[in-house]
Amino acid sequence: MNSEPTSKRTCLAVVLAAGEGTRMKSSKPKVLHALAGRSMLAHVLAALAAAEVDHVAVVVGPGHEAVEAEVQKLKPGAEIFLQTERRGTAHAVLAARQAIARGYDDLLVVFADTPLVRGETFLAMRRALADYHAAVVVLGFEPEDPTGYGRLIRENGELVAIREEKDASEEEREIGLCNAGLMAFGGHGALKLLDAIGNTNAKNEYYLTDAVAVARAHGVLAAVFDVPADEVLGVNDRFQLSVAESYLQERLRLAAMQAGVTMREPTSVYFSFDTVLGRDVTIEPHVVFGPGVTVAEGASILAFSHLEGASVGPNAIVGPFARLRPGAVLHENVHVGNFVEVKAAVLEAGVKANHLSYIGDAKIGARSNIGAGTITCNYNGFSKFFTEVGEDAFVGVHSALVAPVKIGAGAYIGTGSVITQDVPADALALARVHQIEKPGWAAAFRAKNKKS
Repeated sequence: MNSEPTSKRTCLAVVLAAGEGTRMKSSKPKVLHALAGRSMLAHVLAALAAAEVDHVAVVVGPGHEAVEAEVQKLKPGAEIFLQTERRGTAHAVLAARQAIARGYDDLLVVFADTPLVRGETFLAMRRALADYHAAVVVLGFEPEDPTGYGRLIRENGELVAIREEKDASEEEREIGLCNAGLMAFGGHGALKLLDAIGNTNAKNEYYLTDAVAVARAHGVLAAVFDVPADEVLGVNDRFQLSVAESYLQERLRLAAMQAGVTMREPTSVYFSFDTVLGRDVTIEPHVVFGPGVTVAEGASILAFSHLEGASVGPNAIVGPFARLRPGAVLHENVHVGNFVEVKAAVLEAGVKANHLSYIGDAKIGARSNIGAGTITCNYNGFSKFFTEVGEDAFVGVHSALVAPVKIGAGAYIGTGSVITQDVPADALALARVHQIEKPGWAAAFRAKNKKS
């Protein structure tokens, strides 16, 4: 096999997603449980895309229509293959025989419940096939405690066997390098090796791990590429899901700080897989980023804020205790303060909404001020309606803007107003009932209630 650039070599990835995952105690298929805002399966498919994989085949089990739907949404060109019987990992891979038989240069076999493997690791496995002239490359790792894992047995730098712990000698059990389960095969010889795997074990199943011994029996080389243990964590239950989340969040936090983001208490900040942060962004403790958030250079996200599907402009300030919901767009120097919620609304440059307000289905013009307690009344129980506030307007405290309504540029809304009609530019709008006073009423009320 020639050691040529990976980009010139074709690659098929077979993703095994047939397991039930009953230990998750969930009606949802295991591989659809989310990490950092997307499914484990989605993480694996994204890593394969980064590894320049040409085609993906996903092996599912019976009744996994939800997994098929996720595959078609994320990777429309992928093929779906059904494993009708569970007879081991090699048997599962051969469910995709039709795709493997096309003769791609490289074949990757990966697991949809091992979501933290990086795209560069898959690329490195592909390169190792060519660089070592290997028929099989096994992904290895060294856990703190190797108990229970299959050991990778090497002689003179070559992988000669994968020994399950129950079959290992005392000397072999001292080996720290373990099998992560993921493998790369030279594509043109893969079917020959897979078909040669027997079912001579006690469970009468076909194990992918036997591919190494089969390769040696055929006189071809097997090799190892090893990675940190946290990269190959498999997820089988809720606890392991939480551990995988913590590893992934650590990875995302580190990447953010290396890109120029300041975090006061990194371990309290939670990112989504697609969070985009500019340079000199500051994030205070206990901030949560849902999917689809972009924060521009110099912005500050203050403590206990929650953002999802939102765009924050340069030098804007969000929080503390602010919530940005999908469709929130904050332009340069916008201030959104404590207990302010913004949804499907554009706040143009310099807008200030510092206290206790809801802005939904709206456009707020540049430099306008939204007073504390202001609400855009956008929903009548059936439909949503739009509020527009012009530039340099001032909306007084505790105002209700009943949509659809338009406040002109430079207009002034008096405190406590309920605005139901459009307000012209530079006008003052007051909408209050007249104040009524009844002298002595409070004292009489208290006396009556004390007596009763």
